Amino acid sequence: MATSASRVVAGKELGVISEASSPLKQYNGLRPLLGSKQMASCAVRKPNGSFPSVPSLKSLRIRAVASPTVAAPKREKDPKKRIVVTGIGLVSVFGSDIDTFYNKLLEGQSGISLIDRFDASSYSVRFGGQIRDFSSKGYIDGKNDRRLDDCWRYCLVAGKRALDDANLGPEVLQSMDRSRIGVLVGSGMGGLTAFSNGVEALIQKGYKKITPFFIPYSITNTGSALLAIETGLMGPNYSISTACATANYCFYAAANHIRRGEADIMVVGGTEAAILPTGVGGFIACRALSQRNDEPQKASRPWDKDRDGFVMGEGSGVLIMESLEHARKRGAAIIAEYLGGAITCDAHHMTDPRSDGLGVSSCIVKSLEDAGVSPEEVNYVNAHATSTLAGDLAEVNAIKKVFKDTSEMKMNGTKSMIGHCLGAAGGLEAIATIKAITTGWLHPTINQNNLEPDVTIDTVPNVKKKHEVNVAISNSFGFGGHNSVVVFAPFMP
Repeated sequence: MATSASRVVAGKELGVISEASSPLKQYNGLRPLLGSKQMASCAVRKPNGSFPSVPSLKSLRIRAVASPTVAAPKREKDPKKRIVVTGIGLVSVFGSDIDTFYNKLLEGQSGISLIDRFDASSYSVRFGGQIRDFSSKGYIDGKNDRRLDDCWRYCLVAGKRALDDANLGPEVLQSMDRSRIGVLVGSGMGGLTAFSNGVEALIQKGYKKITPFFIPYSITNTGSALLAIETGLMGPNYSISTACATANYCFYAAANHIRRGEADIMVVGGTEAAILPTGVGGFIACRALSQRNDEPQKASRPWDKDRDGFVMGEGSGVLIMESLEHARKRGAAIIAEYLGGAITCDAHHMTDPRSDGLGVSSCIVKSLEDAGVSPEEVNYVNAHATSTLAGDLAEVNAIKKVFKDTSEMKMNGTKSMIGHCLGAAGGLEAIATIKAITTGWLHPTINQNNLEPDVTIDTVPNVKKKHEVNVAISNSFGFGGHNSVVVFAPFMP
């Protein structure tokens, strides 16, 4: 039976909560707003669809009131609609091997270093999770490799490695109905190098000097398109771009394609390569990045009092999601099960999260409902946890709203070691979540030296912990107020 925690946002009635009840400071964008006045509240639609009469649309804070009755959660049993993970592939700051990636995380090793891809000496931020020594050998032919933006190179390698991991190599795919296999790999920024080079050519040399690859290699759907062209996959194919929530949105959408019977298999995840002058400069302008240039490996510090912004990362994380029925028919090895997910919007601010966490808490509740899981079953959260001043506490506040008893829960931040990989973040963190499920070990959140007092959940500080995961959620949130939560668990036949 779901507790009152599971009913917090599931209820249909909405009421007003005072500012005094929120433990969070107020923030202007991603920086603290000192001496600010109490936030006013916003109008909420009544159950009958009308709006209450209020002085201002921004004069009320809201919370959801418990519903009087909540049905016990029911997990999906139809093998056509149950979705399992049968392959994983990645490109990361720790390389492209899954076990190496997770072992580095378990060791608490930071992948953050000074940027040397371009001259960043004049930038106020000069470090990030830059990928070095990347090789696409065996996955992309030389001619295409030279033309492609890194964003798409990472996507192709991660996607093909995931297919290989699922025993869906070229020879196997040739014998399958590839119209039933789709690709959905999103990106928050797209081919930023291709875009920047095209604009530079236009300004310096004129439009006649723009490469014909400028548009095709800039747009965000290119990763999915190229992966399909390379493998002959003819099922649903597109991209989603919801900033740093992108990969989780893709998992959610891909699962729905399978559940609706539109595909048997989806190749799905996120990819990003934005550590270049345009990307770094743009996020500096947003005042979103840590400026700890003297200690780059200590810069990403989720929930720590001394955090000062996130650290940029890059890479790609891809899962092979498949209906249980189809996986069984082809004798696939099943790694874990995707139980469900949800997406919501804060409808609040372009970069600043709601301090009361309502958009996030409602997303968590909806994800559990979709998964057929009660809050008591969840004992691990792979948190979004970017190291921004407002975001970290808003997320914790939301988690506490849904999970009243967090004494047995563990929560960690993968970004503390690999940085914030933007549109690829959810993909890489889903892989970390799945590896936690399959290994029974949680990687630490490093740089936990001075924890915020409001963070009362075990963040696995600095040293890995043994933990048998029952049900896990992985959170991803993006600029624009995009919230996404996906739910994974060990596969139980």
